[in-house]
Amino acid sequence: MARRVAIDEDACIFCGTCADICPEVFALNVAKQKSEVLKPEDGPVDLIQEAIDSCPAQAIHWEE
Repeated sequence: MARRVAIDEDACIFCGTCADICPEVFALNVAKQKSEVLKPEDGPVDLIQEAIDSCPAQAIHWEE
């Protein structure tokens, strides 16, 4: 089973780092003031991992 990327909306601080690093997978939802996952599966793993590692709120994670 493929890994899925997810964002903990409660932890997200709407900084935009994830969307800057990997806009194919992440976007800013202005209405919610949170980041969201556009493509939870089959995105570029290296960029998703960079976004996970760069998130100042540690709000992004892999789900099995």
